[in-house]
Amino acid sequence: MPGLAVAALLLSSAACSHSFGWQKVWETTLPRQNSSGAAIGGFSAASYDAKRDRLSLLSDLSDVQLSTWSGVADGPALKPLFSMALATGPSSRWNVVIDGEAFVIANGQIWLASEGRRSADRPAQLLQLAAKTGALIKAMALPPDWQPSPTGGLESNSGPESLIQLNSPGQPLQLLMAAEKPLRQDPADQVRLLRWWWSPQNNSNVDPPQASPQGALQLPLDLPSELPSDKGWGLTDLLAWRDRKEQAVTLLALLRRYIAPNTWHNRLALYRLPRPGTVSKPLQSWDLQFIGLTPDNWEGLSQGPPSADGSPTLLLVSDDNLNPAQANRLALLKPERLTSCRSDS
Repeated sequence: MPGLAVAALLLSSAACSHSFGWQKVWETTLPRQNSSGAAIGGFSAASYDAKRDRLSLLSDLSDVQLSTWSGVADGPALKPLFSMALATGPSSRWNVVIDGEAFVIANGQIWLASEGRRSADRPAQLLQLAAKTGALIKAMALPPDWQPSPTGGLESNSGPESLIQLNSPGQPLQLLMAAEKPLRQDPADQVRLLRWWWSPQNNSNVDPPQASPQGALQLPLDLPSELPSDKGWGLTDLLAWRDRKEQAVTLLALLRRYIAPNTWHNRLALYRLPRPGTVSKPLQSWDLQFIGLTPDNWEGLSQGPPSADGSPTLLLVSDDNLNPAQANRLALLKPERLTSCRSDS
């Protein structure tokens, strides 16, 4: 499961508050144009393959692209390799307007979380695409609680923002989706998670049938809200780790807050996956500006290449919104043990 090494290291001393911090290894700016001069950017999600040293970046621009880059292990000078358009334009058999915010590649498929606008022509959806061609196979509606109504549902441009794979290798596909901000009917400091699953007998590697979202399993995470000034946080991405002994899932969340006209705050927070009827509070939380990360629209989170000493790393990517005041950034973070707190592990 992606994120295993990082979350395992952090969770090993969760009982010792703030026993781990983060170090920024490097931060770089990615190009705004490709080799033909066309605009690129709007990077909303990332997935790194350490075996091949390949980084996949999802763009949420109107021409949705999944691009592949090399050179992360030797960073920060990356090289763009190729890109693939994802089901855009009238050639799509559903003519879906995609706002790609997160993706999972599994079983020869791309599973894409498409953000909504509370309108019939821009619904929030889970999309299934062919991994080799990017062709749209299926569009799946979110459950009723997530649909727009006068008093409920996702806010416009507020998710779904994250999508991760929960199942272990060889097990039926399970995906975990997250909203960016609270649903209209929810408390202002909680964000919902939604699990999608496929039964074992229907878990085809070619074309899984209509997914069954667990509508009753609306799992909330507490957002930072300790102080009146600590409002407005949203969740932009997740990594997951499953403890093999306890079978408990731990989530590492990338959080973002924007204050007009151009102020950004960024955090990482560690959670236990909440059980039904419970709310999960952060086990630990880290201010990323404190370690020197440039304040920006950081949206994507992935496990990165292992360090020279074998320790795990994180990759973060930002979305420039095609705004001259922002940039397409990529950063590598490394966890570090704080000497002021002794671990029992």
